[in-house]
This record gives sequence, C-alpha cells and structure tokens, in this order.
Amino acid sequence: MNLTRHFCKHFLTGLLLSIGLSSPVFAAADADWPKKPIVAILPFPAGGSTDAFARAISVPLGEALGQAVVIENKPGAGGMIALGAAAKAAPDGYTLLFSALTNQSISQALFKNPAADLTKDFAPISLVGSIPHLIVINPSVPAKNLPELIAFIKSKKGDFNYASQGNGSLSHLESVLFMQRIGAMGTHVPYKGSSFALPDLMAGNTLMMFDSVTASLPHIQSGKLRPIAIAAPERSPLMPNVPTLGQDGMKQFDVENLYAMFAPKGTPPAISARLEREIRKILTNPDFKTRLANQGIHPQFANADQLAIITQSEHDKWTKIVKSANIKID
Repeated sequence: MNLTRHFCKHFLTGLLLSIGLSSPVFAAADADWPKKPIVAILPFPAGGSTDAFARAISVPLGEALGQAVVIENKPGAGGMIALGAAAKAAPDGYTLLFSALTNQSISQALFKNPAADLTKDFAPISLVGSIPHLIVINPSVPAKNLPELIAFIKSKKGDFNYASQGNGSLSHLESVLFMQRIGAMGTHVPYKGSSFALPDLMAGNTLMMFDSVTASLPHIQSGKLRPIAIAAPERSPLMPNVPTLGQDGMKQFDVENLYAMFAPKGTPPAISARLEREIRKILTNPDFKTRLANQGIHPQFANADQLAIITQSEHDKWTKIVKSANIKID
C-alpha cells in the first residue's frame, strides 16, 4: 500500500505539471485551509457512543488543524438526515461527515429513496474504528443469559416491546434478525439514539435492546441494566464475564459496527489528504487508544483507499442481508 501511494503521488504530480495545474493549486488549498471552524455532521444525538467517539477525535483534530472541529448532531431516519445534509454541503473542507458506516449502509439498503449514497456522493477520508453492540435488558426481566432470555421472550407470545436506536439503524436490524432467528415477534419502538432509548428501557417500558457497549456501560455498572451477550466476534475487555452471542449458542451473529470520516464529493484532494494524515496520528497515539478502549471504543485507522473498499463491502453485505431477510421499515 505504501509503495502504491508513493507511485500515485509522483504520477499525479507529474500529470499536474504536464497540464499546467502544478502544485500552486493544491498547495494553496492546503496552505489556506482551514481559515474557520469545521463542522462534522453526526447521525446520532448528543450523549450516545457515536457522539462520544466523534467528540474524542474532534478535539485533537481541531488542535492539529488550528481551528475547532464542531460536532453538529443531526439524528433520525437511520442516519439519512445527516447523510443528506453532508452530501449537499459545499465541498470546501468545512463540512465533514462522521459516519456511522454500518448504520448508514443498512439504511441505504432499507429506504426506497435514500438521501445520499456513501459510495457515490462522498470522498472517503479514513476509517476511525468500531464500537461493539450487546443485548441489554431491564433487570426486572427474569433472565440471566441468552437461553433464558429467549425462553422468556417466547413465553410473552408477542406481547412485549423492544427498543432500537432508530428505524434503519444497526440496533434495529440486529433486533429484527434476532427475532427471526428465535421465531418471535414483538413491537419495535424506535428512538433517535441510545440517549433517548435507554431511559425507557431502564424504566421497564421496553424489554430489551441492542445497544453499544459505550452507552450502556455506566448503566450496567450501576445495576440499572443487565447485559446478556455481545454481538461481536470477541468479548469486551470491559465485560469479560459477558459471553458473545456465538458463545451462548447463537452462531454467525457477529457484527462489526464501523465508523468513518468522509467529506462531500469534490472536496480538494489536498484537504482530504491533510485530514487523513492528522486522523492517522490521532488514532495511532497509544494514550488516545487506551483512553477510548476504556470506554468500549476501538480506534482503528484505514486510509482513504482502504475505506473506499470497506464502504463498498459494507454496502454490498447489508444490501444482501436486508433482501434475504425480507426486512422492512416499520
């Protein structure tokens, strides 16, 4: 990959020189930017795991760029509101999309007329990491593990509510797939993110939810929520006693909940490259990685070329799952 980038860099430089667009155009764009604060649009409300992750990156990124990176929360429609707003923004480097990549790939497959397309309407900057999900329940539910939860849900014969982070979210799709796997059907109650869903779950208005480790962890520690199983390939180091779904009997239910940074299509390449460089430095900083790991967040860098491949893969994967499972927005 490094050799490829080295070759591409020199090839592009030579091409620009040959057509008279040499470095001044790109140098000016890089040198003059940024002159004002940058807005990073977020598809979830304040207080959730995505918000925590975005804000953790925005502070050191702003310091590196010399201008604040301001998080703008635009929740709703499975991330499509944020996606549409970011896609329509001027491609001048002053609007970015902090994408819940997995969520927005699912939404693109679910909605008939998605607001935008991550694979076509954006310039990839970098993958930033992942946040695992888990099943959490109200402690009043008489279940301590996955088999007991499944038995209890079936005993309700459809007379129960389950929460999600919103229509078209990963949390929603996980729940639908879970219900299909166990042969049950409850009432889906969508919220605009964890910060809205968890209070109702803790109050007993809903029975269960697929939520992020980050958002649920404080409530698990306080005893207001009970963890059942992790929807990821490995256990969380923050909850070593909580098994994965696979370990508790439900195989092939591993979900990589990915997050990434994008810019509107047409953003100057020099700006995108600068962002990629600065984000890589942040994500590979050992202190930063440790601090976020303690919150259940897994920082992980992949460059723009790699992110383009990952984005297409996520799009293809979830389109296939949505179609094969015949999942509809309710």
